[in-house]
Amino acid sequence: MTKRPLATLQFGSTDNYDANLTTLINLIQETPENAIILAPEVCLTNFDYAHFEAASAFSTKAIETLLQLSKNRLIALTVIEKREDGKFYNVAKVLYGKKLVHEQCKNRLFKLGDEHKYFTQGEEKHLSLFEVDGIRFGLMICFELRFKQYWQDLEGADIILVPARWGKDRSENFSVLTEALAVMNQCYVLSSDASNENCTSMSGIITPFGKATRNGNTLCLLGSYDKQETRKMRRYLNVGIQGK
Repeated sequence: MTKRPLATLQFGSTDNYDANLTTLINLIQETPENAIILAPEVCLTNFDYAHFEAASAFSTKAIETLLQLSKNRLIALTVIEKREDGKFYNVAKVLYGKKLVHEQCKNRLFKLGDEHKYFTQGEEKHLSLFEVDGIRFGLMICFELRFKQYWQDLEGADIILVPARWGKDRSENFSVLTEALAVMNQCYVLSSDASNENCTSMSGIITPFGKATRNGNTLCLLGSYDKQETRKMRRYLNVGIQGK
């Protein structure tokens, strides 16, 4: 498909996991069919460090529910997951057609938030482009947005997804970096941050030209993806980015 609806979500996570899941489901159901939907980082449980076992168990069950909603929508989010090695990871899950079509672990942990004390970092080799329905995606989880080598690793993406829980004191950084990422990689950027008190509430949809629309007080911001826009931008200002 050359055109698809886009949806970036922005809501505050509570201590009630079930309530968070209900909020997420309701917002997903507001989106059009074939939408590409991005939710904030660990939106189902927040960074509930004191209850990682419970958070991981809930996330596993929640993914099964969300898979059913992905029949005709692409849904991307991150969850706390305990893996076979007994360690906990912050894992991005991309669901589509009732299947898990991509996953990657966060490999740049935010030490100012003590993430490294609770999570195990993933491997950089897992940060790469993946394709769904002819659309090339890239994904960076929150703090990873600050690492310029990843921008180059994801060169050629049509859409880059950035799920985050970005600190409110660095709101301008989040806006500038997501917009610069779209301009530099000449692609769409879909960013989703929480609206908790300590977060930026600066979710948004950015075009390959760098035009940003932010959620503001909107829980679900809708936009559109047009593959011709990335092609046109790359022909108009040819900086060597190759794409399909």
